[in-house]
Amino acid sequence: MRRLAPVLIFLVWAAPAQAKPTVSVQATPATGQAPLNVTLAATGDAVTYHWDLGDKTQADGPVVQHQYGTGRFTATVTGTAADGTTAQASVVITSAQLTLTGPKVATYGRRATFRGRMAPALRGAPITLYSGSTPVRTTKADKKGRFAFRIKQAALATYAAHFDVVGSNAVAVPVRPALDVAIPRTGMIGRPLKFRAKLRPTGSGTMKVRIWRSGHELPPRTFGDHANLHLSTKRVAVYKVRIIVTPTGTFSPRKKTFRASVFLPYLALGARGPSVRILERRLAQLHYATRGVDGFYSYDTADAVLAFQKVNGLARTGRVTPDVWRRLQSARAPLPRYRYGHHFEVNKTKQVLFEVNHGRVVRIVHVSTGATGNTPAGLWHIYSKVPGTLPSGMFDSNFFLRGFAIHGYPSVPSYPASHGCVRVPNWVAPTLFASSYYGEAVYIYY
Repeated sequence: MRRLAPVLIFLVWAAPAQAKPTVSVQATPATGQAPLNVTLAATGDAVTYHWDLGDKTQADGPVVQHQYGTGRFTATVTGTAADGTTAQASVVITSAQLTLTGPKVATYGRRATFRGRMAPALRGAPITLYSGSTPVRTTKADKKGRFAFRIKQAALATYAAHFDVVGSNAVAVPVRPALDVAIPRTGMIGRPLKFRAKLRPTGSGTMKVRIWRSGHELPPRTFGDHANLHLSTKRVAVYKVRIIVTPTGTFSPRKKTFRASVFLPYLALGARGPSVRILERRLAQLHYATRGVDGFYSYDTADAVLAFQKVNGLARTGRVTPDVWRRLQSARAPLPRYRYGHHFEVNKTKQVLFEVNHGRVVRIVHVSTGATGNTPAGLWHIYSKVPGTLPSGMFDSNFFLRGFAIHGYPSVPSYPASHGCVRVPNWVAPTLFASSYYGEAVYIYY
């Protein structure tokens, strides 16, 4: 007979764990124009609610009303249950501000630039530009909150930028008619000098044209949206032409001033006046060395003209003819053969020297190299600099190989005539001497 062993069963009761309260939060509105009045509401089964509003302020209660300045804030509510347990919930509030600037006036058919800034800066935030209630274009703010639009203008309009429900200040941009003008800046005596002007769009206004010839005002003329005039070229003159536009409709008025000069076709040593000034100014623009723009055709002007003739394959006379004027109008500064650093280049074929700085020819000088072709071609470096005049007549000399130097000399003909050195006019030698340094590269080539 088997015995039954008693089995004891122990039941252990454990108190239930304390559950955290449930808390949720809502901000109305969560995004808006700064300063932004926000209603923060917490819901759940907590007994008390405490708020950290994210801008160094605090509040208590399930519903809180608060005004935020400009910025992006995180409001956090802590709910506490009857047994002391807590739970948190957060919401992000964006109290934004947009500013927009635009041009004071825009031109018909051309793009105007509008710039703005968003605070707080939200990189990548979509910003839309509106014209009235019509969206025009959308862009994105950069990391500093900046944004920009380029909009083609056709009529008076008011613009504002928008991010979500946040709007910027309104910018009203008046539009003026486009004014297309064709007038040569210079013309020769006896050659036609035509002036043409046109307003766009057609019918956008009328033009009053005032003309001064060498300071004397001529009778004004009035035109519709097209103007054609022939300016007299019987004598040397400087014209100033001012166009005053009286608009129609919603267009804005405008005015613009142009200048043109009538010059002599032939100039040589001893010439003076506005034609010489025009010549010197143009040579300086192309980087041909002169002493300055003084309206006097002296030896420096003749040397600059001679250098220009050499570079452009014209007769080497040092005098200005109609051919020189025509070439001056279309000429561009020559390009160096070597484009790095500061150096000199001597072209034996053209008999000119280029002073080059970082890929740009900054000075062009007429030179004369060895009469027998013995000026050594190649890359050399300045190893000696001797200021003043040597017994041989060499002035402010930059030696680059044995006795070969770039130096000033009283006689610098348009052809090779030296003993092998590179002669430059005495008046420009100090400038080249001052701008050079020991070890500087000198390239000599054909």
